[in-house]
Amino acid sequence: MSQSPDISRAPSTLRVLARFAVRIALLATFAAFGSIGFGKSLSALLWMSIILCAVVGLIRREPPFRAALNHWDEAVAFGALFALVHTLDQLI
Repeated sequence: MSQSPDISRAPSTLRVLARFAVRIALLATFAAFGSIGFGKSLSALLWMSIILCAVVGLIRREPPFRAALNHWDEAVAFGALFALVHTLDQLI
């Protein structure tokens, strides 16, 4: 079946938010079983997620700062979470 031409290939905002929530849940689950502690494991996994989202954004040639959310926005959100977790891990 062919798709109608008016359907945008850009991911919808809800799809991006759902993808982000699922990734956060998976990262927290994997970090809980990390041998170096939850904070350090989560920081490392968030750092890898930042790199992954940036690479995917580059490969798909998604423009940053668009009205619709994309991989660049996910990378920024993962970066903010990384900064928070890393700072809290240093304080505790």
